[in-house]
Amino acid sequence: MPLSDLQIQSLARDAIQRAAGGDFAAAEPLLAQVAEARPNSGQAQHLLGQARLKLGRFADAREPLERAAKFLPRDAAAQVNLAGCLTALGQHEAALAALDRAGRLKPGDAAIAHNRGRALEALGRIDEAQQAYDEALSIDHRLMPALAARAGLLAARGDWMGALADLDMALTNRPDDAALRLKRGELLLRQGDWLRGLPDYEARLELPGARYAPDLPRWQGEPLPGRLLIYPEQDDIESGAALRDTLMLARGVDAVVQCAAALADWLDVPTVRRGDPLDGFVAAAPLRSLPYLLNWSPEALPSPIALRRSRDSDATAIGWFAAGTPPAGLVIERDPYQVASCKLVVGDDAWPTHLAAALGVPTLMNAGRDADWLWGPRTGKSAWYAELELMDAERMEGLAAYLGK
Repeated sequence: MPLSDLQIQSLARDAIQRAAGGDFAAAEPLLAQVAEARPNSGQAQHLLGQARLKLGRFADAREPLERAAKFLPRDAAAQVNLAGCLTALGQHEAALAALDRAGRLKPGDAAIAHNRGRALEALGRIDEAQQAYDEALSIDHRLMPALAARAGLLAARGDWMGALADLDMALTNRPDDAALRLKRGELLLRQGDWLRGLPDYEARLELPGARYAPDLPRWQGEPLPGRLLIYPEQDDIESGAALRDTLMLARGVDAVVQCAAALADWLDVPTVRRGDPLDGFVAAAPLRSLPYLLNWSPEALPSPIALRRSRDSDATAIGWFAAGTPPAGLVIERDPYQVASCKLVVGDDAWPTHLAAALGVPTLMNAGRDADWLWGPRTGKSAWYAELELMDAERMEGLAAYLGK
């Protein structure tokens, strides 16, 4: 039965009140009834699409937002909301077209220019994306999303000073923004500036995510009347990242290490498993906070964690834990638990590579472009392990021929 004008007005009024109060789940079915009763009303379609955007129902929001953009051709907001929906659906070309229409309707709008930059960046059109961010910031030099986005582009291009300037400006406006502080910290750390970068890197602990923390006070570096627990912060303690961080960072402090079962037989230090009782512990610290808490520097690092085993003196095999294919004709070992029997190990930044280096096996590690900030900007001999050498992509390409000789 068709709704009367009075019924439609009542539904719309109720829906708008609920949406204004943040109850989009209750507003959406009411708006759907209004939109169904008024299929050619751009305003009704726009309100329904916006409610579904707020609910994260992007696929359902697309049709009403497309209808709204059609029926409201002079409404820049309708085009912007359609672009936001299309972006969430990965339709970046269509989103860019909607933003171009919005830009013609509302020239000189910083937010529209910023969103164009996002779409262009997603399409790999990096130069144009930077121009769009530049335009947004020429309109509003304090627009935080554009500052953060341009900082990412500049950092990827190696313009560290420009990237830091943008992040500093963004943090002037939002000094407590943990995501911005973390981004600035990682940028400084990748340049080897631990003094300024480490405090910002601690902002990661303020961000939501799948991160483990025991039910203990967080250690801040103070003397303790009882035992200290250090632990990998990865939610999955058996993951490669957790194993790697344990081998690399569990050093320089008198503490009990919470570790994966895969490492328990290797480590010559007190250990506990995740899930064990924590009686007697008075504080805990994530492994990745130790450089900050203990004032480490890239040039002066504590000795690696003690291991129960040592390398075999009559080792013959070459351990291969890199993504590439080893040269033919070599005796290759791929079992991580056999690295002690290797005369040389080649690997990516993974836990078998760290285990080999901690054992004193000569180790060559591929330090790719996206290498962990812990390695710093250098290649060559590493302060982390006496027998480890960092290699860039060019040297890795020639390594196979070298080993095959």
